Amino acid sequence: MKFPQIHTLQQIATIISSEYVGDPEFPIEGMNEIHVVTHGDIVFVDHPKYYDKALKSAASVILINKKVPCPEGKALLISEDPFSDFNKLTDYFRPFQTVSAPISETSKIGKNTVVQPNSFIGNNVQIGDNCLIHSNVSIYDNTVIGNNVIIHAGTVLGADAFYYKTRPEGFDKLKSGGRVVIDHDVEIGALCTIDKGVSGDTFIGAGTKLDNQVQIGHDTIVGKKCLIASQTGIAGCVIIEDEVTIWGQVGIRSDIRIRKGTIILAQTGVSKDTTENTRYWGTPHGEARTKLKEYAAVKKLPGIIDKMK
Repeated sequence: MKFPQIHTLQQIATIISSEYVGDPEFPIEGMNEIHVVTHGDIVFVDHPKYYDKALKSAASVILINKKVPCPEGKALLISEDPFSDFNKLTDYFRPFQTVSAPISETSKIGKNTVVQPNSFIGNNVQIGDNCLIHSNVSIYDNTVIGNNVIIHAGTVLGADAFYYKTRPEGFDKLKSGGRVVIDHDVEIGALCTIDKGVSGDTFIGAGTKLDNQVQIGHDTIVGKKCLIASQTGIAGCVIIEDEVTIWGQVGIRSDIRIRKGTIILAQTGVSKDTTENTRYWGTPHGEARTKLKEYAAVKKLPGIIDKMK
């Protein structure tokens, strides 16, 4: 998430009431999670296990819970609770805004686009030309939709990320300030849910088609010309490359890459990166023919055991 304008290190420190290490005028352009952070951004870290990764990342400013040597060319924000202070920054730069009408006055809707009754379009939403938004679709703030997009009834774009920190008193939610971005020529089935990024974008590539009841988690990137069938659940921070086919009831864990041309057969549980142009099946997943041979061999075991008696 980029800020509307560049802020200084001192200004950010004032917003969250933190100590800082570095030039007070050090420029800050935005804030992001570690997997999408770029030069000019703030990233937060609150566990020693991840200090080194954060300090060596592309981030220019590290929001951290311990004073450590500051790498050259970077700055530090010292916080007792970086998680909570990251939430404060999200609230400051992208606060929740109410909408007084079903379609916000700040939204922009392109030529020949049809929005059916009972749909909701939030603040600063951009929808391209020749789109069809069916009834009871909810499009949250800051969502971007390209041209020639069809969205079927009951779908929700831009709900919050499912991201919590466990504390002694319960779960603490990491607030979402990112967006959903839908490229051109995408079709999204009924009752789908696509969560916005925590600080970056959840992205659906051009020409991709989603069946009904598909869930896509925060900050996931789906490539071009993918097919995703009903009741598939895709966790956050997944990268799905171009021309991938995912059949029904597939589950995909977070932070993995589904490579170009992968085919994932129904009810597969995917826990690791895939290989390009390979077909997978089973839980845990494996190359489909190999898994079927293994299954066939297992079915023969009772007969083999009986012969051994």
